[in-house]
Amino acid sequence: MNYAILIYEGDEGFRLRTDTVDGPAYWAAWPAYSKALQDAGVFVDGAGLELPQTATTLRVVDGKRQVQDGPFAETKEQLGGFYIINVPDLDTALSWASRIPVAKGGVVEVRPVMMAPERPASASATASATASA
Repeated sequence: MNYAILIYEGDEGFRLRTDTVDGPAYWAAWPAYSKALQDAGVFVDGAGLELPQTATTLRVVDGKRQVQDGPFAETKEQLGGFYIINVPDLDTALSWASRIPVAKGGVVEVRPVMMAPERPASASATASATASA
């Protein structure tokens, strides 16, 4: 089962990313965690995200786009990155999540990745034919 580990950080965590004194220690913890996931064979994907103020939020209301600079939620913690891991159960996913470098002082959300419903073979063939036309 694939689980998303969503990593939320507050202002201090985002500040560390660019801090010339404390930043190197912050960044040094991430490669070891990523390597541990890879060595265990559970790593599927992952990425850090740029600072929250670089986000653009989009809503479609009455068929019209509404674009807003900044993140969707005005909260103390913002989404800073994610991992997708493949593990047998939630307990294993939580075990990996607890080892994330910012788990102490940050917020880590673990959520199952939704699998797309199976489409009938005829729908797949129609979609492929339409896409190649």
